[in-house]
Amino acid sequence: MEIISPSDRAKMEQQLKELFAERPLISQRIAEARANGDLKENADYHAAREEQGLVEAKIRELEQRLRTAQVAGDSAVPKDMVFLGATVRLKDIATGKMQKYKLVGNMTDDDGDYIEVTSSSPLGVALMKARVGETIRADLPRGEKRFEIVEICE
Repeated sequence: MEIISPSDRAKMEQQLKELFAERPLISQRIAEARANGDLKENADYHAAREEQGLVEAKIRELEQRLRTAQVAGDSAVPKDMVFLGATVRLKDIATGKMQKYKLVGNMTDDDGDYIEVTSSSPLGVALMKARVGETIRADLPRGEKRFEIVEICE
């Protein structure tokens, strides 16, 4: 089961609305291209049909994710505890380098000033329910890393 934040759910619902709005436009493009004649060599028709297939596949994927995902509530989460949707500043114990990370259910297209970490990744698992001031250990592909949780960013 996928765990998503309330904002992730809202983004998926908005994306689904936008895809539903595209359906009639694509159908109209298909009808217009079909009216141009021979379908075998009609590039506009084939492009519109391909786009229709991609949109329908994305709609099915989003509907399935929304049906099966568990939305994490944040009402009972202490303010100093890392939970899904939290953006945290971590200090690499070995290098002293500071970096911001956001704990997400699934990777998004956000262009924030942070690195997205999924809750099922090694770093995400280590971060979940950790508190400010704690040192966490994550077994990453390039070896074990230790981080101090400096702050939870607003």
